[in-house]
Amino acid sequence: MSERIQAPRGTQDVLPEQTAARAALEARAREVLESAGYQRIETPIFEHTELFQRGVGESTDIVQKEMYTFDDAGGRSLTLRPEGTAAVCRAYVEHGMHKLAQPVKLWYLGPFFRYERAQAGRYRQFWQIGAEALGSEDPAVDAEAILLLTTLLTDVGARGITVKVSSLGRLESRAEYRAALQDHLRRHADKLSEEVRNRIDLNPLRAFDSDHPGTREVMAGAPLLRDFLDAEDAQHFSEVLALLDAAGVAYKVEPTLVRGLDYYVRTVFEIHSSELGAQSALGGGGRYDRLIAEIGGPPTPGMGWAAGIERILLAGGAPPHAAPPVDLYVAGPVGPTQFRLVADARRAGLGAQLDLAGRSMKGVFKQAARLDARYVAWMNEDGSWELKDRQGGEQITAPDADAVVRDVLRGPGL
Repeated sequence: MSERIQAPRGTQDVLPEQTAARAALEARAREVLESAGYQRIETPIFEHTELFQRGVGESTDIVQKEMYTFDDAGGRSLTLRPEGTAAVCRAYVEHGMHKLAQPVKLWYLGPFFRYERAQAGRYRQFWQIGAEALGSEDPAVDAEAILLLTTLLTDVGARGITVKVSSLGRLESRAEYRAALQDHLRRHADKLSEEVRNRIDLNPLRAFDSDHPGTREVMAGAPLLRDFLDAEDAQHFSEVLALLDAAGVAYKVEPTLVRGLDYYVRTVFEIHSSELGAQSALGGGGRYDRLIAEIGGPPTPGMGWAAGIERILLAGGAPPHAAPPVDLYVAGPVGPTQFRLVADARRAGLGAQLDLAGRSMKGVFKQAARLDARYVAWMNEDGSWELKDRQGGEQITAPDADAVVRDVLRGPGL
């Protein structure tokens, strides 16, 4: 016997009994986002590697060690998309969306790929819902983004939600803070992890994300970015918070919050669930006012977020919808007449299934009970049909398949 082949490490099969919850989550995301003016966009699963190197940032963990990158037959370097924002921005530029009424509001749902340590709710192939608003620097865009994700998570029943918000300021106002933080890290370099020491020049803010005990001790006394915001950035953040207050969104200002992508400026946020333990983030995002210019487009402000479907489900989100009703279950053996009956029933808008396992009549009724089918039908030797109403208990005889659909299924019974 050949060795059994299993799914690659860090991936997950979505089984039939799990799809209803995912479909419910997608349906609610569509309702929440499209009612707010967001339109669905789909981008390719792989993009030119340069898009993520320039857009996400060379100093990020994603670019340095988490991307699935390969050369195609033409020698071009391609990467399975590790996140959605850069690709949406590329599409915005490529298709001239800057000529449309601004902001352009887009949402997406699909698989993404990162080579990272597999754990509960974190897979190397994972699914995300995301939303991007391109073309406005109004604080209301930031507040609405946070409101929309909070609304979605609440609506689908995710439990133990905490919203954390902060401001990174613009790159100009962040320069002074970056220098102060680098000086602090260098003065305590002997206590830092090797990874943080190696990134003091490249990306010092990521030290706030470290779990290394010595690094955490150093960061407890580190300067905070909020103390370095200029007046304009501070006012922008104040307006975001005022709008969240007006909408009744509960939040916590978290001054050490940093996101793992280089393109963020000003508002950043994360939403966590107490249901998930240490790795508690369900999703988050922020403002990226320079990203589109970085990938060759016109200077364009943007704000967006993404949330992991698997993590939302782990947090108790999106209880499954009821399965579509089965109105008719047709016993075999399957011949042209049985097949036609099911086809006619489906064309009439009814849920109909064939017994394809050669079951006995006892087995047919057991399977119909599992499916909670309303009617069980079988053909007599003379070509007439018997229908058993499993709700009312009545048994009906119909002269032919046409009568089954016309007089019984489309009549008062259904």
